[in-house]
Amino acid sequence: MNTPAHTATLDAARAHARSQASTQSATQATIPSTEATDLPPGVSAADVRWDETLAAGGYTALTLARHGRLRLSDLEGDTCAGMLVYNAQNTAERLNVADTVKVQWQTYLTSGAVLLSDLGRALMTITADTSERHDALCGGTTKAANERRYGDGALHSSSPAARELFTVAGARHGLARRDLPPSLNLFKSARVEGDGTLRFNGSRTAPTYIELRADLDVLVLIVNSPHPLDDRSSYTTTTLRLTAWNAAPPPDPIAAAVSPERVRAYENSLQYVIGATR
Repeated sequence: MNTPAHTATLDAARAHARSQASTQSATQATIPSTEATDLPPGVSAADVRWDETLAAGGYTALTLARHGRLRLSDLEGDTCAGMLVYNAQNTAERLNVADTVKVQWQTYLTSGAVLLSDLGRALMTITADTSERHDALCGGTTKAANERRYGDGALHSSSPAARELFTVAGARHGLARRDLPPSLNLFKSARVEGDGTLRFNGSRTAPTYIELRADLDVLVLIVNSPHPLDDRSSYTTTTLRLTAWNAAPPPDPIAAAVSPERVRAYENSLQYVIGATR
């Protein structure tokens, strides 16, 4: 095997590696995050604690303090963001999609909906949503399903499955494959027909976004992978941007809640916070 001349010696290899330091990719994290631009209205760059774009097959993980905000943006109109949420102080408590749907009597999540943990606490609340096409029914793609559709679903393939991506995103925070519950799909939806079948609903015209508030300290895993019902033969999902920032406490969410189920979820979270700080 011929070694390229620019890496044939130790000095040449070091020089080549260092020359890459100033290069930029269209999909990468902004470091430091306070240099992020094109921010949501009213958000100061000094408050931004995470800003990143994910291409197809990308994944990331971030922790967000209570009251912090997270905006996910579909920049080109064909992304599908898989999301999992955990209590950052105790990752054994995590998003329960089934309870999120049934407790709130709401299959199609949008502004005002609460993401519930398996202990009945509010993990996050959707505070703004211009997409309104999200899915809490289908979960993420699997390696076996991607092998059937695309020919491969392994992590380092050209068509990695959502659960493979979640596995490595969670590993950074001590989570294993068994710690992955069913996930949400954002920007792609599935509708239930009268006969009980699921219909893939696609995306809205870009750009669209969904914004969430952390109601506890949370760990969020995000992957950019096609929806399980997207039957296109090519692995298709476009650029996803996520921006997280510190924010002031909101007006009392308990008082603003529009249903007794959400009141109870916020009360459970508040009691947990009070107990955890004693």
